[in-house]
Amino acid sequence: MGVKMSGIVIIGAGQAAGQAAASLRQGKYEGSITILGDETQPPYQRPPLSKQYLSGELGMDRVMVRPEKFYGDQNIALHTETRVESIDSSAKSVTTSSGDSYQYDKLLIATGSRPRILTIPGSDLSGIHYLRTIDDVDGIREAMQAAKKICIVGGGYIGLEVAAVAVTAGLQVTVLEMEDRILQRVTTPEMSEYYHDLHTGRGVNIMVNTGVSGFQGEGHISTVVCGDEKIDADLVIVGIGIIPNIELAEAAGLDCNNGITVDEHCRTSDPHIYAAGDCTNHPNPIMGRRLRLESVPNAMEQARVSAANMLGGDKAYASVPWFWSDQYELKLQMVGFSTDGDTSILRGDKAANKFAVFYLKDGEVVSVDAVNSPKEFMVCKQLYGKTVDPAALSDTNVELKTLLN
Repeated sequence: MGVKMSGIVIIGAGQAAGQAAASLRQGKYEGSITILGDETQPPYQRPPLSKQYLSGELGMDRVMVRPEKFYGDQNIALHTETRVESIDSSAKSVTTSSGDSYQYDKLLIATGSRPRILTIPGSDLSGIHYLRTIDDVDGIREAMQAAKKICIVGGGYIGLEVAAVAVTAGLQVTVLEMEDRILQRVTTPEMSEYYHDLHTGRGVNIMVNTGVSGFQGEGHISTVVCGDEKIDADLVIVGIGIIPNIELAEAAGLDCNNGITVDEHCRTSDPHIYAAGDCTNHPNPIMGRRLRLESVPNAMEQARVSAANMLGGDKAYASVPWFWSDQYELKLQMVGFSTDGDTSILRGDKAANKFAVFYLKDGEVVSVDAVNSPKEFMVCKQLYGKTVDPAALSDTNVELKTLLN
């Protein structure tokens, strides 16, 4: 136990934390930087976990944000397996579960999010997994070696990415979705249908309008109960959404509302405390509303903005949200929110698995879903908010770049 003096303290050791620390040093900050994270590893990338890391295509070294020696070389004090218990904003200090205190001039909260947990009969059986950390995925990979039948609860991107890896590895895969269609909360019926057909075509059994009421087994999962229906499974992955980790901020008296409330400078209601990543609720001037995003580009850009402003800058965060999902050999890239559109325009060929769906509102481009079409995706990021000719958008003989003029 003791008090450690520190210039900038970062709570959390995910991608936002790793980027913020690097940006502070790039910004010529020479004071002390301390990262306090409760996981066992240095900051790493989460998106590959349900894709290339789960499949074994990428090893641990390939998912690190930066090599571990970077932190020592840059004089960044990285403390893993360290849980912060409280923030005292009046004393400008944080206290860990081991009783250590760290003073700060500026504090960055980058606590991310955690999986939503199912609490139903049998949910404590072994063989039921959640996917958020490297340790989670190491456990799933090991379980997949002996498993034959995997049941995935939740038809969102994480669940479908795992389904793609599992069915490719030869497992019998069932996906259970409570809603009328997979991806219902994040995309249009058109894209849900495309991905439904894609997965069932590869052998995945998808059951919609199906809620899980319990799990059964003798110590280990053997059956997933869905009302009157029972599904055999020796491995279950639950992916039913995530919850922002805002408890520390709330207890410290910071404003929170579906995330830690920050301004366009990533500053919280306390001028000495900033926040970045999944845990923030932030204004987006381009879209004219507040958002809480679960997205790596958002976390990285907020980290850069936070670092610049902690160093006395006046940088504002203003980016159109974008996301991606790898399933089988297909890369889906998304910009904006398709649900904002009132018209959709197809460009390309769905049957060839190479196409883009543009979404317009009052004639303006507000989103695109691009499958194996990186060029369309990149141009759409520039077309966002512009009025375009729908006929030209749909005509693959028209160079998209010409629509930027």
